[in-house]
Amino acid sequence: MQVDVADTELKARHRTMWASGDYPLMVDTFLLPIGTRLAAACGIAEGMRVLDVAAGTGNASLPAARTGAEVTASDLTPALLDAGRARAEAEGLELEWVEADAEHLPFADGSFDVVMSAIGVMFAPHHQAAADELVRVCRPGGTIGLLSWTPEGMIGALFRLMKPFAPPPPPGAQPPPLWGSDEHLGALLGNRVELHTLQRDVLDVTAFERPREYAEHFSSYYGPTIAARANAARDGREDELDEALARFGAEWNRGTPRRARFEQEYLLAVGTRG
Repeated sequence: MQVDVADTELKARHRTMWASGDYPLMVDTFLLPIGTRLAAACGIAEGMRVLDVAAGTGNASLPAARTGAEVTASDLTPALLDAGRARAEAEGLELEWVEADAEHLPFADGSFDVVMSAIGVMFAPHHQAAADELVRVCRPGGTIGLLSWTPEGMIGALFRLMKPFAPPPPPGAQPPPLWGSDEHLGALLGNRVELHTLQRDVLDVTAFERPREYAEHFSSYYGPTIAARANAARDGREDELDEALARFGAEWNRGTPRRARFEQEYLLAVGTRG
């Protein structure tokens, strides 16, 4: 019972973190392409039963629904589902929106032809539990598709930067970008999923005029950065974090000082459940 209480409290904190800031705005600003890329890589077609795990605002769910598939978008945070539902209604798309914990999905075994997640399930704290659920709800012969930030890429570096300023992780929690490691992902899925696509690529981010605007955007709108900054403020270190984030933007800028460009590396993994 004690473990259940601790898990409930942890998930409540996660819900609050992702509802802070304005993640839907971040999606609109530069994250939209990744949802389309994942949905296309999964080969989704009309009539397929599709589950998007940790779907957020439906970045991958909506492209899947446009194919005529029967899409269920699940997420831990109701505020993100509400934003996704509004987007779907504006497009005239019909999806099912379900509040759900990626580590305890409320779906029967083998319910879906395609189970996917675009930079979503990677943030579930207990990686093996989440991976086991992805496999469980996918039918034998079905498709599992994941798009995750890599440990070596820009977002992996951002999480390493924020770690000394953030609250200590709960017992058993693992860093989100590990899902973008071939070895880690292979260990999570084991021989249950035959991965036929393991491809690294980058999301080209050109939405910010100057490098420091990238850091300012994350500090204002990104839940994990907001949580790290709030924790830093309790120790009187918020200025130190702000300066580190500003340096980070300059270091990772692949454009010019007046026209910033960033490359956020991700791993696209698609396979067939045995």
